[in-house]
Amino acid sequence: MFIDLEQYVWIGWLIVIVVLLIIELLTFEFTSLMLAIGSVGGLATYMAGGEWWLQIIVAGLLSVALLFTIRPLLLRTLHKGRDERPTNVEALLGLQGRVLGGLGPLGGQVKLTNGETWTARFAPEVPELTLADGDRVSVATIDGSTAVVVPIERKPS
Repeated sequence: MFIDLEQYVWIGWLIVIVVLLIIELLTFEFTSLMLAIGSVGGLATYMAGGEWWLQIIVAGLLSVALLFTIRPLLLRTLHKGRDERPTNVEALLGLQGRVLGGLGPLGGQVKLTNGETWTARFAPEVPELTLADGDRVSVATIDGSTAVVVPIERKPS
């Protein structure tokens, strides 16, 4: 009177495949896609009459092989042509500028080469000094809405 569950294993494989494909559609990282294709290998092994343990081994090996071979190629292709230039705060790091109206221990303003004017203060490693209007600085980091700058040493002319 017991039901032979082996004849319904294919339904389990289909459920696993569909769930992995749904996860892939939500994440788009190709990991779940590789696992789903591996599960198709497990389903194919079932259809060929393979034992349950062989189905799991085939699905696992196929998934791992795809994760380490095909997935990196797909990710590289997906990210090809992407603009790698820094944006936002990262684009300001290292940018040079000129002091506006003096910059001392209490801070001041700088006009960066991109045309933006920022409130500025010296980086902690800079000794106490005062820069005059027009002296050059470089942005070390951004702290909120303040550019933390270091002076650019003038080369003798």
